Parts: sequence; C-alpha cells; structure tokens
Amino acid sequence: MPDAIQPADLGFFSTLASAGSLSAAARELGITTPAVSKHLALMESRLGVSLVNRTTRRMGLTPEGERYLEHARRILDEIGHMEEELGVSRSTPTGLLRINATLGFGRSHIAPLISRFLRQYPQVEVQLQLSVNPPPLTDDAFDVCIRFGEPPDARVIAQRLAPNRRLLCAAPAYLARHGTPKVPHDLTQHNCIGIRQGEEAYGLWRLSSGRGGAVTTEAVKTRGTLTTNDGEIAVNWALDGHGILMRAEWDIDRFLKDGRLVQVLPQCFTPDADVYAVYPQRHRLAARVRAFVGFVAQSFSAP
Repeated sequence: MPDAIQPADLGFFSTLASAGSLSAAARELGITTPAVSKHLALMESRLGVSLVNRTTRRMGLTPEGERYLEHARRILDEIGHMEEELGVSRSTPTGLLRINATLGFGRSHIAPLISRFLRQYPQVEVQLQLSVNPPPLTDDAFDVCIRFGEPPDARVIAQRLAPNRRLLCAAPAYLARHGTPKVPHDLTQHNCIGIRQGEEAYGLWRLSSGRGGAVTTEAVKTRGTLTTNDGEIAVNWALDGHGILMRAEWDIDRFLKDGRLVQVLPQCFTPDADVYAVYPQRHRLAARVRAFVGFVAQSFSAP
C-alpha cells in the first residue's frame, strides 16, 4: 500500500488551496483540470478523508483539508529554510514566492515589477494574489505582503519601500459648484466619497496641521452619497465631479499633474501611508524573499 502522504502532494495541495479552484490550480501547475481532479482524488483515497468540498461554482477546504494545508505549508517552509541555511540557494534565488498586494497598487505597480524581477531571477516561481483587504499578519499563505503603513507587530519584518502620502482632492467642476473647503470642518458640508478598505474607521478623516510641537489633529466625520471598496472606482467618481476624495498620492498624482483633480486643503496632512514589504521573521534568510524585496525597493527609489 503506498504511503498516505507523499512529498509531491504537499506542494500540489498548497497551490490548489491558494488558487481557489481546480481550473485555476490547473493553470498554475500547467496541467489539465481533470489531472488536478485526479491527483486530488488519489490523495483523498490514500488518506481516507475528504480534503475539499466541491461545488459547481467554488471550492472550499474541509476541516481535514485545513489541517492538511497548515502542516503542508509549514513543512514546505522548513524545507526552504533548511536549503537557505545550508547555502543551497544562497547564490541564486529559487523556489516558490507567494506575494499579496492590494488590488489597485498590485495591478499597476507590483505586477509589472514581478515581470521584470522574473527576467532577472528566472528560477523563482511567483504566485501573486491581489485582495481588497490585506491578510492577517499571522497568515502563512504568503511570503511577502505589500502594505501601506508600518504594521504595529514585532512578529514581522516591515521594510519601507517608498514614501506615500494620502491627499484630499476633487475635480475643478465639483469645487466650482460647491466651493473649496478652507478648514477641515468645512468637509462636513461636502459630498465626500467613501472607501471601505482594511481596518480603518470608515468615514473618519484625520487631518493635521502645524509644525513641530504645534501640530494639531482634527478628526472629521465625513458623509456622502457614494461609497465603494474599490479605489479605482472612487477615483473615477472624483474625476466625474461627484465629490471630495482622500486617496494615496501614487493613485492620483497623474490627475493632479494634468489638472483633472485639484488638491484640497493642501495645508493639512493625513496619516502616513508609506509602502512597506512585510514578511515573517522566519523568512528573513530566504534568498528569494531578500531578492524580491531588494528589487522592489531599488525600483521604487530609481529616478
């Protein structure tokens, strides 16, 4: 009787769980969907338990599948760490690199960098997942997460990649119709476009002004007729003249430069939203992690 758990099954199941469906896993693995289904069925047959709940539209892990995945990822990580400590991959980064980033920033900035990164490090295999909300810092599903703002958690390493400000902005047409705010409290009389993302308090904008010890911060409770969890949609609404938006500078800089958006309350500044690469302490020796974080940091600092 063959062993219930075979080494090749660990990587296969980790990829399957990350992909979220049999067809997506097939694309990741470069095989057919029936082949993925057959491999999974053989695993379940050897184990004598069901690992995946299959429906016509989605796939979910059973409790046994969740435990299998937890152990599989830990074993794969330990193998990677052993290789790094033994110097097997010291000169050339290799292996699977799992990256998470937000939808807009990941699509416009991280994905193109990954394309360039793989030209330089062709032996690295990258899985990129974009999400509206960042995963928990304790989630083992990713090797590197690209985040805004330094996470207050000593269990992870947070390397600053690039500065990034949040700015208030609006279309000139909106300001012409409704007037330009002069002080933060004026925002309560305006239509403010809301974005529900992450764990930040929705609709509460914190604006600071002054310098040194004279800095004062005011929390303004905003309201408006438009809300979304997608930053690109919110920017488009602002461009269409529907209201005032608080958005990261990387996302609106081109519109500020061409005049389609105008900065509002430029004398005020908002909490920092610098770009960080966040990864667990145990990954600090991984050559593929070090290479990718260094590559992104160098790319962002290039003129």
